[in-house]
Amino acid sequence: MSAQNFTISYETFDGIEDLSETDKILCLKAKNALASSFSPYSKFKVGTAILLADEQVVLGSNQENVAYPSGLCAERVALFTIGSNYPNAVIKTMAITAQTDVFKIVNPITSCGGCLQVMIEVEKRQKLPIEVLFYCIDGQILKVKSVKNLLPFAFVEDRLER
Repeated sequence: MSAQNFTISYETFDGIEDLSETDKILCLKAKNALASSFSPYSKFKVGTAILLADEQVVLGSNQENVAYPSGLCAERVALFTIGSNYPNAVIKTMAITAQTDVFKIVNPITSCGGCLQVMIEVEKRQKLPIEVLFYCIDGQILKVKSVKNLLPFAFVEDRLER
């Protein structure tokens, strides 16, 4: 037996004003995506903005359903939109944010395991890292340079691609 360790690299920013202009705009677009969230059950809105290599931005928001498993997270809404409408697009950066009137969000929210699995599959397919910004409105932002930093034990089975 041997013990193993992971080191996860990420950057923190105290506020949106500390970001590059491109990242700042992407975070604000993620915030704008909150307007299309359909979240009457949780009251927890999530918005995503994805910057493509051609500088186009695709938005997504969480879409709930009274039968909870039938809903979909903002990240997957945006990623599946890209897969359907821009199948050869390369993703550079994703910005994800959340908002609720039920309580104050004081830390950046991060993606669920299902979204991380989809994100890592897209990153693997495009053979380029995807930067991810977790944006707490009026608060801290976390930035990772690759989805691999978020899901070190991602399910990848190359034999299924044959």
